[in-house]
Amino acid sequence: MSKTPVHTDSAPSAIGTYSQAIRSGNLLFMSGQIPLDPATMEVVEGDFADRAHRVFRNLAAVAEAAGANLDQAIKLTIYLTDLDNFATVNSVMAEYSMSPTRRGRHSASHRCRRVST
Repeated sequence: MSKTPVHTDSAPSAIGTYSQAIRSGNLLFMSGQIPLDPATMEVVEGDFADRAHRVFRNLAAVAEAAGANLDQAIKLTIYLTDLDNFATVNSVMAEYSMSPTRRGRHSASHRCRRVST
């Protein structure tokens, strides 16, 4: 089984010993993202929605570099420190065609977990 690393300058560089994504056959396994601006490698300014948009733009850039798109995602796990942001995540995700109810399409299943800081 071959594993091919995926890299794009349109998303933050991997920090540490991992890749932005690994392609294995027709499957793409993407690493987690935080709201880093790829140009500055700094967390973006703004509210929670601004940061969520940055995360999804980063994910979309990595998927595109692999010849895929977020509509093809099968599973997404989101870690939140405040579950009050869950509705905002769903709203932002819908703009990137990942909402389970977007236009009646079958989309990625997602789960949200609360984590402490």
